[in-house]
This record gives sequence, structure tokens and C-alpha cells, in this order.
Amino acid sequence: MPDLEATSNDIYYYHKAVNKTRSQCTQHYHNSFEIYYLKEGHCNYFIDDRLYGMKAGDIVLIPSEVIHKTNYDRSEPHTRMLVNCSDGYIPPSVLPYIPSMIYLYRNPQIAKEAEAIFEKIGQEFERDDPFRDDALRCLTYELFFLLARNRTNSDVVSAGSLFIEETVKYIQKHYMTDITLADMAKSHAVSPEHMSRTFKKETGFGFAEYLTLVRLQKAEYMLKNEPGKTICEVAYACGFNDSNYFSDKFKRAYGKSPSKYKGKLSHKA
Repeated sequence: MPDLEATSNDIYYYHKAVNKTRSQCTQHYHNSFEIYYLKEGHCNYFIDDRLYGMKAGDIVLIPSEVIHKTNYDRSEPHTRMLVNCSDGYIPPSVLPYIPSMIYLYRNPQIAKEAEAIFEKIGQEFERDDPFRDDALRCLTYELFFLLARNRTNSDVVSAGSLFIEETVKYIQKHYMTDITLADMAKSHAVSPEHMSRTFKKETGFGFAEYLTLVRLQKAEYMLKNEPGKTICEVAYACGFNDSNYFSDKFKRAYGKSPSKYKGKLSHKA
């Protein structure tokens, strides 16, 4: 069953993974809201600039354009359910409460009720009739109402190292400058080897891989919102010292060159 993408730009996708023991290597951010439920097992979830240790019954809520990545214990099976949807599937009355619910939502008292709604969503997603879209919207509304009505005030402690969080925040703020692993390691009084190893372990990304991902995300945003800038200007503004290198990386990530991506946006406008 394909993603639900209506002419109104609605996006809806459901997926359930059962007893997967391999590490999940998907790295991404996307233009939809993500709701993730861990039914069984444990998971480390890197979101924005923090690492969260998840256990069965936990839910993750991730707004669009936020970088995130999951890592599972290879020796332990897990079961997870995932919904990606456009903001139109979030009840307007719930929207003001979303900031207080992200990213890790933990309330064991409603976990089974939430799980039952996820299962119903999965069943409805497989249907192919005129009522599917409305039914999915109703079920997703029900899920959001459940979460909003049962918010907790307990803070979730980060499972990651402080120096890695600080490094990630630095990259997000100073991506346009020359940033090296050696310099970041020195600033935190650790060896480059330790910095590299810990960064990969906690975020799921290699240091250079993450830096490039952040720069590409900023470049995509700039291409969308600053059409007056040339490709070279975008490249240098986002920390790429070589526009050809930038174009190659962008094409690998988005499936088309920056110029074609920009041209497609201009055509839509």
C-alpha cells in the first residue's frame, strides 16, 4: 500500500517492524510529523541534539525537519509502529500542546491504549476504499487526544554524553564555519579517537556524516526560501568550500542536483 498523498498535500504513512535485530541505519529528516511507538525491546533514539534511551511503551513525537536516527541492540528483538503524517492530521486544539509533548513521551498508564490505536491505524492503512482517509484522520485524532490528555510533567534525562550534546549544538549553530573533529575534540579535552567513537555510538552518525547532513539541510532550506541566491552562494553560506562537492553531495542526498531542485521549486511557484 503506497503512502497516502492526496491533492491537498496530505501525507500519511504507517509501518510496523516486528522482531528486527539489525541496527536501523536510516538517517533522515522529513516534511511530516512522526509518531513512533516501541511495543517491545529497547532503542536509542537520537533526536535533534539529544540521545534518548527508549523502552517498551515509550512514544516519540518528532515535528518535521528535525534530524533523528534510531539504533537498536543487535542482540535483542524489537517491535515498533510508526506513523508519518502531515500537520493536517493533528487536531487544531492539540497543536498548542505539541511543544510540551516532544520528543520522548513516557506514560506507562496509557501505553496499551495507544498501542491499540496504532494497531487500528495499521488495519485501516491497508484498506482501499473511499473511507480510508477520513478513518485514518479520526484514529490519528484519537491518538493525539489521548496523548494530550495524559501528558506528564516528568523530565526525561538524556542518555547521552554532555560533550556530544554540546558538539551537536555547536555544529547546528556554526555549520557555516570550518569545523573539524580534531578541533571539537580539543575543545572538550578528549582525543579525536574518543570523540569520533562516542559521537558515532550515541548519534548513529559519523562526525563528518552528521556535519554534512546539517549543511545539506540548511542548503535545502535556503534553496526553498532564498531563490535569489546562486548555487555557489548557497554552497558557501552552508559551509561547503567547493560548489562542485556540494552539488555532488546534494544530488546523492536528494536525487537531483541543486540547480534542478531549485528549478523544480521555481516551476511549482
